Amino acid sequence: MPSTATPYGARPVGTTSSSGSFSAKVRHYQIASAYDTSIFFGDFVKLVTAGTVEKDAGTTTATPIGIFMGCTYTDPNTSQKTFAQMWTADVAASDAYAYVIDDPDVIFEMQCDGSAAQTTLGSNVAITQTAGTTTIGTSKNTVDISTSAATTATLPLRIIDVVQTPNNAWADSYTDIVVKFNAGHLMDNTTGI
Repeated sequence: MPSTATPYGARPVGTTSSSGSFSAKVRHYQIASAYDTSIFFGDFVKLVTAGTVEKDAGTTTATPIGIFMGCTYTDPNTSQKTFAQMWTADVAASDAYAYVIDDPDVIFEMQCDGSAAQTTLGSNVAITQTAGTTTIGTSKNTVDISTSAATTATLPLRIIDVVQTPNNAWADSYTDIVVKFNAGHLMDNTTGI
């Protein structure tokens, strides 16, 4: 049972689409040179008007293009092509690209910031934004279960299942759940950016 908080951001595991199997395809989106915010594996990212991606720091509302899976750039100190699990803030690289799972039908596992009861199944929830871990480059974002499970249509995520493992169940101290994008995903937004 998850009795301690061990957040890991969004971990893609499948899709709600019936058109085929989940292949975790990524699309490359440019990151602006010297972009000043770190982005971690499992963070949500958004497309901005400059045509680049940035960390989506939304909590009760968000406009994600997808989930950040890593990046590549030419290291300005070594002049070597670098593949990284996280984008380190302020790297000056004109060839920086994020690997993003941008499928609006992707489903993903996230840990809750508290206990999720089975009665929250089908609820919409917010995101708790926390700085990632630079040691291994992963997100530490969680589902805001303690304050946000509701019918509110504008909340960014929807609970669709509990993670089916022997050491996880509804009502555990820090429940691992399966969620999908509910509102705001750019591919489903008719307004655009």
